[in-house]
Amino acid sequence: MERVSVFYKDKKVKISVKRVSNFGKYVGLMFSSSKKQNLLFDFSRERAVAIHSLFVFYPFLALWLNEKNKIMEITIIKPFTFLIVPKNRPSKLVEIPLNEKNRKIIEFFVGKGKV
Repeated sequence: MERVSVFYKDKKVKISVKRVSNFGKYVGLMFSSSKKQNLLFDFSRERAVAIHSLFVFYPFLALWLNEKNKIMEITIIKPFTFLIVPKNRPSKLVEIPLNEKNRKIIEFFVGKGKV
């Protein structure tokens, strides 16, 4: 586990994450419970990247980051969505399960009532 600082609207937010391995980039949150930890995908450079939520049985928050950890885009991903493509070319992605443990983080980014 590590803590990563992300920047959003001139504010810094620290999020506990697990950095995924190369294999983990293919699995992500699939087949896990909503209590799983937040995941950090580091693509090592800005690139076109698409994700899906097939076999993810709960919604999660996707934070698309640039190389300086500034949030470029925020998306709530619903279960079993076939294709999610960000508008920009991120260098990192943080996946945050919508659960009670992450309530404060989620409310900060998308408002109350989303968990």
